[in-house]
Amino acid sequence: MHRRDVIALLASGVVAWPFRGRAQQIKRVGVLIPFTEDDPDARRQLAAFRTELQRLGWTDNLRIEARWAGGDRDRIGMLAKELTALRPDCILCRTTPVAKALLQETRDIPLVFVNVSDPVGDGLVASLARPGGNVTGFTNVEDSLGGKWLELLMEIDPRVARVSVMYDPKTSPGGGAYYIRQIEQAAAVLRLTTVPAIVNTAAEIERAAEAAAREPNSSLLVLPDVTTTSHRDIVTGLAMRHRLPAIYSSSYFVQGGGLISYGVEIKDLYRRAAGYVDRILRGAKPNELPVQGPVKFELAINLKTAAEIGLTVPPNLLARADEVIEQN
Repeated sequence: MHRRDVIALLASGVVAWPFRGRAQQIKRVGVLIPFTEDDPDARRQLAAFRTELQRLGWTDNLRIEARWAGGDRDRIGMLAKELTALRPDCILCRTTPVAKALLQETRDIPLVFVNVSDPVGDGLVASLARPGGNVTGFTNVEDSLGGKWLELLMEIDPRVARVSVMYDPKTSPGGGAYYIRQIEQAAAVLRLTTVPAIVNTAAEIERAAEAAAREPNSSLLVLPDVTTTSHRDIVTGLAMRHRLPAIYSSSYFVQGGGLISYGVEIKDLYRRAAGYVDRILRGAKPNELPVQGPVKFELAINLKTAAEIGLTVPPNLLARADEVIEQN
């Protein structure tokens, strides 16, 4: 074959045979979730992440290394060490404690977070528009959320005058201050009394619910953190037992017997995070990807729970609900 013919074949791509034996490069993505591996909601959310990555073309060329901390803060740190030691191409992390634990272990592996409320205040990024390091992701809150929770509590039970705000400062953003600031500002306008209900264990959750139930016209506002979410069956059960109107941040509380929830659709955060992971695997840097806020919120109401604690849900509130549960 003449040299001129060889050049023409190379240009046309016909002579591809030298590359056919080359092994396909496998990318690795770590995932660190603070809940138990048998948590059905967390598994569905992770499945949404996997499905979106597959849609983006990551099938046989991607390996996912998932780790589950089971609600144990110490285990979060241990698994962060284990996962970063594997040197994956990117790590997906859920919640502020998980993101902070990973950031202590690596400043070069790209981290994409979901369900983080205050990434700037907690030192994960320099700013939302310009993250500035190896971390970016998707927040689960916007500024009016604290007021919205209180308004919904008053709407579902107009007698509410006192709100016990349940959270664990060890796992809540800013030690709880991020949400408390929003809630107290809104409570002053709505003329509600707010009381902190600080919890760390199941026993403390029980004592906090009992204390709230002793006061007239009381209610619960359960903040989203690792502790309250890991113990959500206990929380919703106690609210039911003490006939306390309670509002939560996620619909899976309501699906488990909680009264009402309003918050971001978490599966949507996982799907959007897959888009960022895809871009990073293809060469993008985290500091080129701005932190994004939530775009999908959902209101869920459990009618059976409402009836059992003696409440009638107003029709206009029911009409706005994205999900209505009539039996548990």
